[in-house]
Amino acid sequence: MIRRAKIAVFISGSGTNMAALLYASRAADCAYEIVLVAANDPAAPGLSLAAAEGLATFALSHKGMTRADHDASMEQAVRESGAEYIALAGYMRILTPEFVTRWNGRMVNIHPSLLPLYPGLHTHERALAAGDSHAGCTVHLVTPVLDDGPLLGQTAVAVLPGDTPATLAARVLIAEHQLYPRCLAALVTPT
Repeated sequence: MIRRAKIAVFISGSGTNMAALLYASRAADCAYEIVLVAANDPAAPGLSLAAAEGLATFALSHKGMTRADHDASMEQAVRESGAEYIALAGYMRILTPEFVTRWNGRMVNIHPSLLPLYPGLHTHERALAAGDSHAGCTVHLVTPVLDDGPLLGQTAVAVLPGDTPATLAARVLIAEHQLYPRCLAALVTPT
């Protein structure tokens, strides 16, 4: 039996990338297992899915807390879960440089653009406004600089005539769900 790396997944919303990671982890040969789903929004719909799937959850609103205090609480939950890696999956909070540094090489993110193009928000609108032939998604290691860590994988998605940010986002999300589990498994597999 293979040793499976323990993963904490941070979400802020619906948790579709968390679900993709979870369902991929159920393959017998998957190199990781999810041991915690944590959110900065106690009402995040992804928490209900995680709980229904039998995963441990942790939720703490960041409202009224300093960034450092909120990060400390999130990190305590991660450490108590035994997680060795953190996967950001639609987590809409910028983590403190100190937190990121402690998880250097062990924290990954999925971003809905072909980085280094369009870090930050509104990626689909920006790709369409630029007239790009392709958009896509990137999995990268997290560093203190937003969306700037080493790339672990990318998938290009064609921009179709008449695309809107919503139609493009829907196709990119399909690519995200395929790419993220593969990149996470590759990261945690010993060489």
